[in-house]
Amino acid sequence: MTGLPEGWRLRADPSLRRFADGTVLAGGRPGRVLTLTDAGAAAVDGLLAGAPVDAGTADLAGRLVTVGMAHPVAPAGRRPVDGRPVDDPSLTVVVPVLDRPGALDRCLAALGRRHPVVVVDDASTDAAAVAAVCGDRGARLVRRDHNGGPGAARTTGLGSIRTDLVAFVDSDCVVGPGWTDGLTWLFADPSVAAVAPRVVPVAAGGTGSTGRTPALHRFLDGHSPLDLGPEAGEVGPGRVVRYVPTAALVVRRDALEAVGGFADGMRVGEDVDLVWRLVDAGWRVRYEPGVTVAHHEPATWPRALARRFRYGTSAGPLSARHPGQVAHVELRPWPTAVAVAALAGRPLAATAGLAGSSVALARRVRPLGVPATQVVRWNALGAGWTVVGLGRAATMLAAPGLAVLACRGRRGAWATAVLVLAPPTVDWVRRRPDLDILRWTVASVADDVAYGAGVWTGCVRSRSFRPLLPAVRWRPEGS
Repeated sequence: MTGLPEGWRLRADPSLRRFADGTVLAGGRPGRVLTLTDAGAAAVDGLLAGAPVDAGTADLAGRLVTVGMAHPVAPAGRRPVDGRPVDDPSLTVVVPVLDRPGALDRCLAALGRRHPVVVVDDASTDAAAVAAVCGDRGARLVRRDHNGGPGAARTTGLGSIRTDLVAFVDSDCVVGPGWTDGLTWLFADPSVAAVAPRVVPVAAGGTGSTGRTPALHRFLDGHSPLDLGPEAGEVGPGRVVRYVPTAALVVRRDALEAVGGFADGMRVGEDVDLVWRLVDAGWRVRYEPGVTVAHHEPATWPRALARRFRYGTSAGPLSARHPGQVAHVELRPWPTAVAVAALAGRPLAATAGLAGSSVALARRVRPLGVPATQVVRWNALGAGWTVVGLGRAATMLAAPGLAVLACRGRRGAWATAVLVLAPPTVDWVRRRPDLDILRWTVASVADDVAYGAGVWTGCVRSRSFRPLLPAVRWRPEGS
């Protein structure tokens, strides 16, 4: 953990709760409890009220950001000079491409000429068309003779630049004006290795014959696998934002070279692997959804589901590289016991489990001033999210088992219905997509099954079946 640069400001994460006159903080991603002195509480009061970080509060501010209780805010004073910020960084954009000259032209037009752009042609069949687009848009072209996948293409591009920062942008992305400004200021913190914007979907096929956007595009608008949501945060295993895609990512070149760049031979999941290696090496990776980059989505259901299948195949290789980090559900003893009792149709046992877990947690946090009602709320939410997590994992990885369970009497049918329907229903309520709940649910289940088929395929190919197992956490987070 390092302190934040002086002059930065903070804003509280929505999860943050304060007790005992502000000396006890609870929240973060993942949740934990921090205790402060009276002086520390006063310092947090000032920071969350907008006071700039100074030498006396830098370490405390860094701690709040690291545990996810607060997030940095861009410092004031970044006024442009001749259209360029006064602290415009040394940055090169690298765009890997395989054919798709039309998408490349759209991407390069949006990037403009503020930063140098290197396009890496990963052995396109129509190399002349790619070269023509690069010539028209003023981008430098590097040609690979053999196709190696996006990771290999990015590595080739990295070897041809010397700037401090590199921005990777896929050719099917469209950035907004000045998109790097909202990301590069974070590199004033020397512990930050990479910063990712929010990648938002753009329908590839436009409107249908009725003038209404097709159901696929409305589904992907709320369920794109590249869109990691509206909440900023630290990135890494065990956090809400576990990874960020390299569809759009700004990286410190020295950090990238220190961990060996993209892994050789990984065509899928290479971005997850890179992010996790950066975190394992002690670097920090940030997700900043205040900056958005548009990504053109598949135009048909078969293509969309094939993409999910392909993404799923990365689980096996990732698990072999990062043992214990690839799990599709995380289980803790008390929430799991309550969730299983509820799924088994035993409300009294579920209530008893919730009461027992609340008493156990209350004994730990009551001396800190945390009220019993908050403890019960935390435990109820934990059990609810465990049901959602079990449902999604079961739909993805054990669909035949769910079919068998559904035939095991009334309680089996009840458990199956909850497991299958809970995840898409919760998502629909939270995201409010422009799609009715029935089609949303069917599409969500199909999406999960396609991804799960990819997971099984990747596990068989890599002979690593750990991604099929849950992660079990026996100890609660704390400080």
